[in-house]
Amino acid sequence: MTLSQPNPAMADLDPGQMLSQGQTQFFIPATASLAERRPRTLKHDESFAVFDHSGDAIAGPGSPEGLYHRDTRHLSHLYLTVNGLRPILLSSAVRDDNTMLTCDLANPDFFGEDGRLAVEHDLIHLRRTRFLWRGAVYERVTVRNFDAEERTIQVDIGFAADFADLFEIRGMTRLRRGVTRDPDVGEAQVRLSYVGRDDLERSTHIQFEPAPDQLTSTSARFDVTVPAGERCTLFMRICCNEAEPAASLSFEFLKTLREAMQGAKQAQARGGSIRSSNALFNEVSRRSFSDIAMLSTETDYGPYPYAGIPWFSTVFGRDAIITALEMLWLDPALARGVLGYLAAHQATSFDPAADAEPGKILHEVRRGEMAELGEVPFRHYYGSIDSTPLFIMLAGAYLDRTGDIGFLHSNMPQIEAALTWIDEHGDRDGDGFVEYGRLTDQGLQNQGWKDSHDSVFHADGSIARGPIALAEVQAYVYGAWQAAASLFEAAGDAVRATGYRARADDLRHRFDAAFFDATLNTYVLALDGDKRPCRVRASNAGHVLYTGLALDERAAAVVSTLMAPASFSGWGVRTVASTEARYNPMSYHNGSIWPHDNALIAAGFSRYGFRREAARIFEGLFSAATYVDLMRLPELFCGFPRRRSQGPTFYPVACSPQAWSAATPLSLVQSCLGLGFDVAKDEICLREPIMPAFLQQLTVRGLQIGAGAVDIGFDRMEDKVVVRPLGRSGSARIVTIA
Repeated sequence: MTLSQPNPAMADLDPGQMLSQGQTQFFIPATASLAERRPRTLKHDESFAVFDHSGDAIAGPGSPEGLYHRDTRHLSHLYLTVNGLRPILLSSAVRDDNTMLTCDLANPDFFGEDGRLAVEHDLIHLRRTRFLWRGAVYERVTVRNFDAEERTIQVDIGFAADFADLFEIRGMTRLRRGVTRDPDVGEAQVRLSYVGRDDLERSTHIQFEPAPDQLTSTSARFDVTVPAGERCTLFMRICCNEAEPAASLSFEFLKTLREAMQGAKQAQARGGSIRSSNALFNEVSRRSFSDIAMLSTETDYGPYPYAGIPWFSTVFGRDAIITALEMLWLDPALARGVLGYLAAHQATSFDPAADAEPGKILHEVRRGEMAELGEVPFRHYYGSIDSTPLFIMLAGAYLDRTGDIGFLHSNMPQIEAALTWIDEHGDRDGDGFVEYGRLTDQGLQNQGWKDSHDSVFHADGSIARGPIALAEVQAYVYGAWQAAASLFEAAGDAVRATGYRARADDLRHRFDAAFFDATLNTYVLALDGDKRPCRVRASNAGHVLYTGLALDERAAAVVSTLMAPASFSGWGVRTVASTEARYNPMSYHNGSIWPHDNALIAAGFSRYGFRREAARIFEGLFSAATYVDLMRLPELFCGFPRRRSQGPTFYPVACSPQAWSAATPLSLVQSCLGLGFDVAKDEICLREPIMPAFLQQLTVRGLQIGAGAVDIGFDRMEDKVVVRPLGRSGSARIVTIA
């Protein structure tokens, strides 16, 4: 992620100043806790919206609330009042499929001019029903009178659009902005617009039905009279950019709502499904599927999971690849969409400002004004050391899962270019390991997944000097070369296949010699620019297990170190052990707990046969999810030790939902079941499956293999798992391996 630790002292600096301050670049201010606000989020394709529990959007320092389209906030303020007062919140919920937000509100006490109580609270009910579809928010406000007599109330809806770039909202101060145009106010609609310094006009259209009794450029007033026991309804549509007025907004609301629900249903219909005997886990897994469906944006190449809301709702290379790997066993279409998009946007030339080199895979895409003007380098940015080997890994994993050599053959030029990049540009100093170092001082200082300014350090806490060779990046290169061998073998090129397997084997032994530290009982975090090891116990070592780079005789030591109390908090494995110099459980990368990190670690444990330890990670993260709003695992949470009858400590500005976190519970199921695929034989293989204690029964349906599919039941009998075939189509079959 493009994020480092907050530093409020930098808030008044312009982008150029901030970019020159490596440790504070592109920070997100923690002036407000998203965990405390518990925002309600909606997303569809290129647009997303963040609201508070009452359905309002109240902008302020550190607040991400509003409606966004392509990294620009098209609605910064939305505030509903009744007789000048904010209604009382009764409840607020997002549907299980994430299509609709419903907020139930009631009137507070209304007092007359004489100061006496005129209308008692809780007699007038307001229900706000809202969804987002194709760049527009649709809302229906239903007012119902439960009083014994007719009531007339004034409903006001305030609104504003600041057209702020997402990086401004994240804390960067711009010295110059574009021009805000005069509002265009009609009888039942308002058009707000802004012309940026990139000469693009961005606009927001707001339409009401019925026409308000008073409409200005900042508010709409409705004088509503509701007979006793009756109700009335108001409609509103907020569109990003140009929109034709709807002839009937009430009809448009219902028609579009059906489209949105059908779209969500189709998105979740891909691949397999999971059901268990644990009602809480069913809620967690259902939210996982829904979040992946919501975050996935349809592209010309297929579905692509955007990284997370609010800060990262765009294309990220690393995040999407890891999400696709986590979901591959259930939904291979996601991997195909990611591979197709990234192949089409691979760097083909040198561009130091974008950290681009031929063959390199994207880190991030931004479409806002600041990116278009080059005020931030992320328009098409390639400053990720791991996206390229991960891209090759995903291609190989997709082949193993689907046997779709035709699709991969069409992308072989991009796969070969990525392999060439590893050799020609990835190994910056010719030592046989892949290192990173930004090409200009405006690029990201750290370019692994832990990209905070202080995330790579030595045992004494001193920051490592680059170019830096991260442990997990070497693991991804190993995985890439193994994948390349499979790809070339499938293409009939046995010579190149053999060559890449030999290179992978050589790397395995060289890596062990350079990175394993017997004193730490694990692999070191990284090698710095002087080839000095960063002797730090960190979660990165778990990724070494994930790809199989670790020598078999090292696996038990690495597992033991990661599951020791210094690293395993009870909720999950910390990014950095509590014994290390820069450990801080409230930091972004130096002691926090990231669900996706733990998913890869658990998959690594399973690969080496440590499925019981994988189940402990599963239990910790599942328990954490039960304490989280909507049972949705966030981007990260704090690494404090687990305490009896208490939930985890939340990180203040963590994204939620976050794609690779959403996929984590589903990935953990695969790891515990030891589930793999042999496409050539149409076999689904289960190697010594186990289930955590919170699962007694589990059913996986619609698990595709070749042209067929299977349904499988799993029953936990003490410490054993009984596998029950429930149905199959085609030639698919289930194989259990002891």
